[in-house]
Amino acid sequence: MSSASSRLFVKTRLTARIVIVGSGSAGIAAATRLLELGFRNVILLEAEDRIGGRVHTIPFADNVVDLGGQWCHGEKGNVVYDKVKDLNLLEVTEPHYETYRCVRSNKEVVPDVIADQLKAIAEMSIPDRQTELLDFEGSLGDYVNMKYWKELAKLPPIDRTIAEEFLEVFHKFEASVEGADHLFEVSGKGHLEYWLCEGELLLNWKDKGYKSFLRLLMKARDDQPEDLGMLKDHVRLNRGVAEINWAGADELTVRCWDGELITADHVICTVSVGVLREQHPKLFVPALPAAKVRAIEGIKMGTVDKLFLEFESPPLPADWPGFNCLWLQEDLKELRASELFWLESVFGFYPVSRQPRLLQGWIIGPHARHMETLTEEKVLEGLLWLFRKFLPFETAHPVRLLRTQWHANPNFRGSYTFRSTYTDALRTGAWDLEAPLQDVAGRPRLQFAGECTHKHYYSTVHGAVETGWREAERLHLYYQARTSQL
Repeated sequence: MSSASSRLFVKTRLTARIVIVGSGSAGIAAATRLLELGFRNVILLEAEDRIGGRVHTIPFADNVVDLGGQWCHGEKGNVVYDKVKDLNLLEVTEPHYETYRCVRSNKEVVPDVIADQLKAIAEMSIPDRQTELLDFEGSLGDYVNMKYWKELAKLPPIDRTIAEEFLEVFHKFEASVEGADHLFEVSGKGHLEYWLCEGELLLNWKDKGYKSFLRLLMKARDDQPEDLGMLKDHVRLNRGVAEINWAGADELTVRCWDGELITADHVICTVSVGVLREQHPKLFVPALPAAKVRAIEGIKMGTVDKLFLEFESPPLPADWPGFNCLWLQEDLKELRASELFWLESVFGFYPVSRQPRLLQGWIIGPHARHMETLTEEKVLEGLLWLFRKFLPFETAHPVRLLRTQWHANPNFRGSYTFRSTYTDALRTGAWDLEAPLQDVAGRPRLQFAGECTHKHYYSTVHGAVETGWREAERLHLYYQARTSQL
């Protein structure tokens, strides 16, 4: 027996060295589950100066805001909901995202009776389990358009110009839900792969933020905000990874940007697919197998950014639960020729639960990526122009602006993933990304977790958590089997 194989043979869950790259929801879920299962040598390497990944709760205005994950989406089958349902941490969000006003760029407010009909038709055009999608070859955008106009034809005549303007803003709204730059790149059939958890889809975290869930996973102490709970001494911040060497059949070597070398028996990589797409040619030695690269190239990750405006008092009239921006064609042509062109993809502003002095705007796609490169002064200047352009009343000047920059950050390179028509063309998906790279004896050496590796709950925190648990369980089962053979 070679020395390498003898070393491998005596490894147990007490001595196995596990390195987890990334301390987002998947990384924290994997690490905490491994420690609970009796693994001792677990290290989380985090490139940022904080844990949480795309769950990022910060103090702002009257309590906190979530720069990333904001809602618990659904109840039945949702592991996040299951963990917190009896702890009084969640509440149903006010229906701002259903009752918003539709305002045109000439300050005309679309009458509620018309807006409500258009909203209802648009909602019906989003497929949930619609069997006709199974054989639909086009994009989700194609499908939505087909259904929208088909349903609209059944109603008493509505001004077609307004109907077109509403469809445009609905496309942007739905693209933000998907995480796509636009609906014409979202796979129609692939949309059926996504599973909605039954129950309330917008459960907010009251005045505590989504980080309260991660603190629960870590068993962190409530009275110590910086406490890492069971992850104390297991997390290394500001440790960007430059290379993961998985050559040979024994140890893996992880090289950090600061030059530190860490040897491991198993590496669980939880970075976003945006980071994988940018870094995989240099990050992995040797190069990843073709199927893995195809999945990294095929699974798309868009940019969805938030724009928080804080005011001294509630900025909208009491009967305004938020608003969407409907552009007249002539105004849009003018906008596109100006330096404020990026405002086309700011589709609406809405109140924030338990934050009466805030408005939260959303921006998607290439325009979001451009917005991220601007100064805060320029962004605020643009948003104030947008308010003057659309609103039939004056608003106070904001106290401050807070915007996200998920794509510009090299540790994220985007917001969340979706199944694109390109994913379909490459005949790839999460199954290729989640498959571990293992040796001939079946030892998982290089594993992958994160929302992008979930076949059905991609783009969600509960999906990310499940994948972290999945990879922890994979190691648990491996060592369980090894022990039984001894």
